[in-house]
Amino acid sequence: MQTKLINLESGKVNSSIVIAIDGTSASGKSTNAKMVAKALGYIYVDTGAMYRTFGWHCLKNKVNLDDEKAIASACKKWKTSLERVDNHVHLLVDGYYPAREIRTAEVSSATSLIAAVPKVREWMKKKQRECIQFGNLVMEGRDIGTNVFPETDFKFYLDACLNERSKRRLAEGVQENLAARDQRDSQRAAAPLMVALGAKVINNSGMTAEETSKLIIEEIQRRLAHSK
Repeated sequence: MQTKLINLESGKVNSSIVIAIDGTSASGKSTNAKMVAKALGYIYVDTGAMYRTFGWHCLKNKVNLDDEKAIASACKKWKTSLERVDNHVHLLVDGYYPAREIRTAEVSSATSLIAAVPKVREWMKKKQRECIQFGNLVMEGRDIGTNVFPETDFKFYLDACLNERSKRRLAEGVQENLAARDQRDSQRAAAPLMVALGAKVINNSGMTAEETSKLIIEEIQRRLAHSK
């Protein structure tokens, strides 16, 4: 199914295919979304990086992360733009993309806090839907199929056992309490982490990224053929 979205600024209607890949932390969303996007020639969108960018922005500007109103105010005021670079979409802050800065443990902790603020999620949803201007998308995150693009027919939910996901995080050099993160993500009031209606659930414990992405691509091709 092609997702139709009216650009509020230009009034133009964009028709594109959106593949939503949601899931828990360290379930392989980013790796598989990149592989699927490359295989299909689609644009890759890492929505987690967008939240991380705002988390970095809040830390840089000493926003009180215990104050939801302060966080919401900062989100309303920051100057951003979307840019397509090598089939990836980046969220720039004052023309700058903090690629390395957003991958620190400090930013990860801040991100889990700011992501729970309803006004932040509202802002992010609007910005993420604007990505459709770049064409067919593979978008990964935690609420793509449930909140950002619920109208798409291409929804996937990745998961793996907690032990497997913890090992993956450690291999990346990151120590994170994934059980606590899972709880925060699934229990937040605004767009909680959950399996979208109609999503194909893939538990990739013990699977390689190649095996997981193969399953996703085969399902996409099956659905595309069925829709013709």
